[in-house]
Amino acid sequence: MSLVIFVDGACSGNPGPGGWGAVVAFPDGRVRELGGREVPSTNNRMELVAAIQALEFSCLSHEVHRGDQGRQTDEEVLIHTDSTYVIRGITEWIWGWKKREWKTFEGKPVANSELWKLLFDAVQGRKVQWKYVRGHSGIPGNERVDQIAVEF
Repeated sequence: MSLVIFVDGACSGNPGPGGWGAVVAFPDGRVRELGGREVPSTNNRMELVAAIQALEFSCLSHEVHRGDQGRQTDEEVLIHTDSTYVIRGITEWIWGWKKREWKTFEGKPVANSELWKLLFDAVQGRKVQWKYVRGHSGIPGNERVDQIAVEF
C-alpha cells in the first residue's frame, strides 16, 4: 500500500500573502492535514513548500509511528498536485539544473533553488509517483488542500 498525499499552494497576489496545504494519508488509515503561510510569497513557492512539508512530515511521522531508524527505501508515495511546475521541475528540469550548478538553460539562477534542493532531498530513498490532478475539478483531496492553503 502507498502513502497518499495531496498538496496545494495559494497566493493572494503574486507575490503576496501565501498559504500551503497538504493531506497525508498513511497506509494504516491515519490521515493528517497540514498547512502554513509565508508573507510575502508566490504561488510557485507555496506549491513547493506544500510538497516538501508533506514529504518531511510523512517520513518523520512514519518513522516515529513504526519505530524505524532511517527512511524506508521501499516506501511508495503517491503525490497528487495541480502544479505542473512542481511535477515537471522535480521529474525533468532538476537534472539539468543540478548539472549546470543551479542555473537555467539561459544561465540565470533557478528560481526557488533552495526549495528545489529541499524537495530533491525529501524524495531520496522513496519511490515517489507524481500525479497531476486538475484544480477545482471536484476531486475531494485537491479541494481540501486548496481550502487549507487559501485559509492560511
